[in-house]
Amino acid sequence: MSQQRKEKNWFARHKVLTGAGALITVIALGSALSGGGSGGSGGDKGNGTDTAASSADGGSGKHRKETEKTEPKKTKTAFSGDGTLQVGTDVRPGTYRTTGNTNGMCYWERAKNSSGQPDAILANDNVTGSSYVTIKASDKIFTSQGCEDWEAVPATASGTPKTEMAGDGMYRVGADIAPGTYKSTGNGSDNGCYWERTKDALHGIESIIANDNASGNAIVTIGAQDGYFKTNGCENWKKTG
Repeated sequence: MSQQRKEKNWFARHKVLTGAGALITVIALGSALSGGGSGGSGGDKGNGTDTAASSADGGSGKHRKETEKTEPKKTKTAFSGDGTLQVGTDVRPGTYRTTGNTNGMCYWERAKNSSGQPDAILANDNVTGSSYVTIKASDKIFTSQGCEDWEAVPATASGTPKTEMAGDGMYRVGADIAPGTYKSTGNGSDNGCYWERTKDALHGIESIIANDNASGNAIVTIGAQDGYFKTNGCENWKKTG
């Protein structure tokens, strides 16, 4: 996998200001392969071997077990976590999920053609834990490397949502987590906790409702109309209201 591809992954660790008249700051990340700034989910916005994600794991395995408990049970595999697929032939448009990624080396990419050039990338991410991505009918190529297998998910969120998030990943509102106000405590002083509310799983800058890099305590209200919540490098989130 080339470093150029990962540099397209824009947003993790950098706050994107949204709203009327707001200045949107986009910073390309060039340190993904060496374990620099993160991904996002984190974010798009990614990390190769993300520093914050690695420290959250701590090498003890404890973080990995918590992530597995939080993530929903896997269903039937739609396609493998390794490979390049032609949209419409090898994979149908729709929303897909991968879970249980523990080493920070899961990378996926939506592309508008098969040239392999950085400007062909529509969206991409480096994943720890879980990720969702929506492949559009207008996409041409979907690439997945080092990920757990992908499964198709229904268009409408359903399930028994939890009120706590333990571990990095992307959570679907109304399926994985309940809407409400969440708090994460005990984060370091280096703004290493990144969170992101999104309206969909397309992973474009226009998908972001709000995001932030936090130190110490972090508090966020996830709306019932939000699509997803991404967290990277944060301590456990618990619903407080």
